[in-house]
Amino acid sequence: MAIVKTPFGTTRDGVPVDRYTLTGAQGMQADVITFGAVLQRLLVPDAAGKTADVTLGFDTLEGYEGIFPFFGAVVGRYGNRVGGAAFELDGVSYQLNANDHKNSLHGGFKGFGSKVWHAAVETRDGIETLVLSYDSPDGEEGYPGNLHAEVAYSLTPDNALMLAYRATTDKPTIVNLTNHAYFNLSGPDAGSIE
Repeated sequence: MAIVKTPFGTTRDGVPVDRYTLTGAQGMQADVITFGAVLQRLLVPDAAGKTADVTLGFDTLEGYEGIFPFFGAVVGRYGNRVGGAAFELDGVSYQLNANDHKNSLHGGFKGFGSKVWHAAVETRDGIETLVLSYDSPDGEEGYPGNLHAEVAYSLTPDNALMLAYRATTDKPTIVNLTNHAYFNLSGPDAGSIE
């Protein structure tokens, strides 16, 4: 497997964003951008060898910076909704930013899907792996504790895409990381997934 880095643009705030292309031995290819740790494209060969992009996404950074339904992003600190944008932990109440009516959705107004992650290429279990990390400071979006989050993307020799998550913190907190990719296994021009 090979991992190649190319520029993908610059955020509205002037931060450079890179795209990492992971290419597997069996023809699978995953493109991951550092903005939101987004799985931007996943090219998969079918049984006949025809390759299709099976994820929904955008060709440019501007699409991801706009209002979008978290296409391919790693969402957090907490994927899904926190009801009432508040929780109690160890007898302490925490108020989160409400960005979904009265709830906090996918980490709030500026959750992990809108951050530029740090990237490194490592070998893990004999497989070249893209490791993206983000350091969330204590109080960001209302969450307690400094949190170090990592997501590792790799392609296995038998065309499997693997994502592994890890988070460490210096204070009790809640965390629920996930990827928010939308898939159409027939490809982008195949019509509805129905």
